[in-house]
Amino acid sequence: MHSPDVVTFGETMALFMPQEHKALERATTLEQGFGGAESNVAIGLARLGCSVGWFGSLGNDPFGRMIVKTLRGEGVDVSRVRHSDEAPTGMMFREQVAGRLAVHYYRKHSAASKMTPEELDEEYIRGAKLLHVTGITTALSENAKQTVLRAVQVAKEAGVKICFDPNLRLKLWSIEEAREVLLPLAEAADYFMPGWDELKLLYQTDDYEEVKAKLLQLKAVTVIKGFDDTTIVLDKEEEVSVPFYPAEKVVDTVGAGDGFCAGFLAGLMKGMTPVEAVGLASINGSLVVQMRGDWEALPEWTAVEQRMSAKAWVER
Repeated sequence: MHSPDVVTFGETMALFMPQEHKALERATTLEQGFGGAESNVAIGLARLGCSVGWFGSLGNDPFGRMIVKTLRGEGVDVSRVRHSDEAPTGMMFREQVAGRLAVHYYRKHSAASKMTPEELDEEYIRGAKLLHVTGITTALSENAKQTVLRAVQVAKEAGVKICFDPNLRLKLWSIEEAREVLLPLAEAADYFMPGWDELKLLYQTDDYEEVKAKLLQLKAVTVIKGFDDTTIVLDKEEEVSVPFYPAEKVVDTVGAGDGFCAGFLAGLMKGMTPVEAVGLASINGSLVVQMRGDWEALPEWTAVEQRMSAKAWVER
């Protein structure tokens, strides 16, 4: 079997949330779904017409089977997914409390946290055009971190492009621990996709010029999300600001970053420049926030195509 163009992996968890934005303690029924940064991106890429595969370790339980069946139905290759008899699929519960989102995770000792480098299908990675990883997986456990590092090493040795989204999660580790792992991964990446708030924490300054100087030392094309109302693309010495594509309404911001990332990678796979790909990404992210859910609102290519001319969008 040939590898998909884009390969990604990480932890995907079963998701439960009350209907009608109720608090969990007052809810009598819960909606079931799933979520995970990397699988969200994979679904987004598949819906945009790209060849993509996701793998990871799930429990041999109803939640793991539900996740695999849904991803397969979305057109994501899941042929390298592992099911563990010893560890469960992680779970998360989401609620709206006083108008603010709260997420409760039950992921300790999950199957994903027990991933090891030996479980990687290295030929699957070598056969791809691009490997996408996030900092979330590196924060799950020492062996999960080593799995990401080995996957990146395999990709670099094979000439496979690497996209890295730090997805900084301070519930999982301290900022000091995160810096030790995430900054070297940024140095290894071909495409680095941090948020501005993440950069301020990682580089310990809110001075943009100081941060920019550090980013220009990387070999990566850096896409800075959430800088005022724009996205900044740093490509060698070139700096371009791309305005956000306006959303008609904002229902749920969960999954917007993953939708943006999926749009960017889809643009690259379609032969766009990084700046043009950010234009596509902005449209994709704006459509995601107009519906509730982690990945349910990710648009099909036809919906994005109707809204975009990448060149015209960037020039506005």
